[in-house]
Amino acid sequence: MSFLNHPLRPTLRLRASRPCTAATAASYLRFYSIAQGLASEKEDANITTGDISSPNDVRTEATAKIRLNSKDKRIEAFRSSQDLYPRLSPDATAKTWSTRAFLSRFDSLKKDKTFDSQQAALRDMKGYPHRTLRGELSLLVTALPRLLSPCLHEMPTGLQDPETRIRNRHVDFQVNDRAAQIVRFRSQIITRIREYLQDKGYLEVQTPIMANLAGGAVARPFQTRAVEFPDRHIELRTAPELWLKRLVLGGFERIFEIGPCFRNEGIDKIHNPEFTTCEFYMAYANLDYLTTVTEKLISELITYTNQLTFKQLPSLKTCELSITKPFRRIDFIKDLQRLIDASLPDLKSPTAEAEVIKIFHDKDIPLPQSPTLPRLLDRLQSKYLEPSCQQPTWITNHPECLAPLAKSFVHEGQLVSARGELFIFGKEVVNTYEEENSPVEQRKKFEEQLKYRNDDNRSTVDESYLEALEWGLPPTGGWGCGIDRLVMLLSGTDRINDVLPFGNLRNVVSLGKSGRDVLGTQ
Repeated sequence: MSFLNHPLRPTLRLRASRPCTAATAASYLRFYSIAQGLASEKEDANITTGDISSPNDVRTEATAKIRLNSKDKRIEAFRSSQDLYPRLSPDATAKTWSTRAFLSRFDSLKKDKTFDSQQAALRDMKGYPHRTLRGELSLLVTALPRLLSPCLHEMPTGLQDPETRIRNRHVDFQVNDRAAQIVRFRSQIITRIREYLQDKGYLEVQTPIMANLAGGAVARPFQTRAVEFPDRHIELRTAPELWLKRLVLGGFERIFEIGPCFRNEGIDKIHNPEFTTCEFYMAYANLDYLTTVTEKLISELITYTNQLTFKQLPSLKTCELSITKPFRRIDFIKDLQRLIDASLPDLKSPTAEAEVIKIFHDKDIPLPQSPTLPRLLDRLQSKYLEPSCQQPTWITNHPECLAPLAKSFVHEGQLVSARGELFIFGKEVVNTYEEENSPVEQRKKFEEQLKYRNDDNRSTVDESYLEALEWGLPPTGGWGCGIDRLVMLLSGTDRINDVLPFGNLRNVVSLGKSGRDVLGTQ
């Protein structure tokens, strides 16, 4: 049987459940090798397995177990995926070919002919392209195949338990092709967003992750200490926003950053304390521009996703989201008042919080923990507005207290922020703002947020940022998107830990815990 057509061709690394004798290993290597030109009939052949260099070093009384089921779907999935991402040859001096490139390059070979001028290495086999008497494109090997890495465990046929899978991702990626393809898909989406922004003239930058104060979002930060400043707390950033706006102020009119953020908050299906965001800022942009850019980008990403899943990542489903531009729009205050059949009080009045709490009691809605005015309004939004946003929908004109870094204006008799929030399938995907650029107004909003301080809201007056604003921030549009949630949306995944290579924080801190025992039962 030809090597290239053998059912185990893509996984030629010999996997032994236990250490095996040199004779046993040699016999298996002969079985998976091509007979032409391979002198491996001697039972005492030296097999390289890690530090093993001679037959005397190999442990005895063991066997090598290899699955031979050619109908196994996992093998077929490996065949398609590994062709796209070939392993490097163990011999750096030999040319390495992916299977697809090998077939394409030497398909013109005639029967019983060898292409002498090109030496190729496929997995850990080295030789010359060759056409067998039966017409199969194969490899005329010139050296005994080497066992590059011993596997001391029997490969499971599948992993179904979510906890076992996430604690043993190195195994999960090998037996569950969808898990591996989601990681590749995530990389492709990030690359596409980066290319989209760079094509429009945006400059990618990197801003600090650690600082004396984490600003840019109403969230509880992680704190740590540095050897250089033993008496001072350092915080991990909750958002890169204030750093990026400093760069706009410095003359970089189109910038973006894709990177990690950290918020010391709870974990659920769509939230993780460590997450990845993409934010871009453009001088002289308004909400209308940001809305148009967002709708075009989302449409292109859906088209790109369907191309990827059709051609390269068949284990993922195509995105069935229906896109009709312009997206539907919901007015926060107007539509909320209609749905609760009640009028909101003047949200700037001293009694606003108490009056909104009365609406909660009248509608028999449970109060959120630490019921400040922003939390109350956010709970009403999540209960009445977000569930209706299954198709792409903008929620606009949020009350000012929900967006303290955005410009404000009067709408429907209330002071609201210049903000647009895109929801798809009831989940927030994108946030857009017209940024507040007045140091006087920004100070007032910082001071207003101090009234809502609690364990989860560590708001403070950021004097350093206010001083920067005094140098004149041009009118600026800001855009932010959670990469993890976007990948969930496009890949049809329900849990955020499925789109993170090693799961959420709970999975990471428990990595390997009882994993060996559980894995043995699969």
